[in-house]
Amino acid sequence: MNSTKIDPKYSTKSNPRIGLIALATDFRIEKDFIKIIKDQEIDFFVNRIHCYFPLTSENLIKMSSTITEISDDILPNEKLDCVAYGCTSGTIAAGYDVIKKKVNLAKPEAKVTTPSTAAINALKKMNINKIAIFTPYSKLLNDDVIKYFENENFQITANAYYDISNDLDIGKVDETYLYETLVNMDLGDAEGLFISCTALPALSIIDKLEKKLNKVVFSSNQVLIWDTLQSIGKNNSINGFGKLFKN
Repeated sequence: MNSTKIDPKYSTKSNPRIGLIALATDFRIEKDFIKIIKDQEIDFFVNRIHCYFPLTSENLIKMSSTITEISDDILPNEKLDCVAYGCTSGTIAAGYDVIKKKVNLAKPEAKVTTPSTAAINALKKMNINKIAIFTPYSKLLNDDVIKYFENENFQITANAYYDISNDLDIGKVDETYLYETLVNMDLGDAEGLFISCTALPALSIIDKLEKKLNKVVFSSNQVLIWDTLQSIGKNNSINGFGKLFKN
C-alpha cells in the first residue's frame, strides 16, 4: 500500500461571525436567530451559560461571572465579529459595561450586544419615547426592567407581568396565550410595546400584534438579532418580524 502525504489548502473566504451566549435553560433563542439569519452569509456559533434559580438580581449577577470562559469557548483562539449576550434581565442586573468587559477579555475584537441595550437602540431608531412593557418576571425583576428604561429617559405608559421565577417555565408559556395577554393589555398612549425576555415565544407573533394593536412591537430576541446584524453591517430589510426590520 502506498501512503502519500498531501498538503492541505485552507479556505481564505470568511463570513461575518456571530457568537451567541444563550442561557442553558433557553428553549428559543437559537431558533429565533436562525429564522432571521438563515438566508444570509453569516457564520453563527452558540455556547450556553449556566442559569441559577430562582431568577433574582443576585443570581443573574452570579451567572455573569463565567461570561469570559463561555466566550472563550466559542471558537477558541478565533476572532468573532459580534458576541450577543442572550439575557435581558441579566444585562440589567449585572450592567452592560461589566458584560462587555468580560466578553472582550476573551474576544477583544468583538462588538458586544445585549437585549436591553439593543432595545434602547431599536426604540431610538424608531423614534419611540412612550412604551408599554410586558415581562414574565417576578415583581422585583419586572420593576428593575421598568427602572432601566426610565433611567434611559423613556416614558412607561403601562406594564404587566406573569410573575414567573424559573426560566424553564418562561420558555413553556403558550404562544397563543401570550398573544391574548398582550392584545388585552391596556397600553395607554404608548407608541410601542416591548416584550422582555429571550425565552418568551414572541418573535413569531410580532407582525400580528403590530396589526392588531396599531403599535410598533419589540421583543428581546427581535431587537438582539437586529442589533447584532447592525453591528456586522447587515442592514437588509427582512419581512415577517416587525416594522423594526423594515425601517
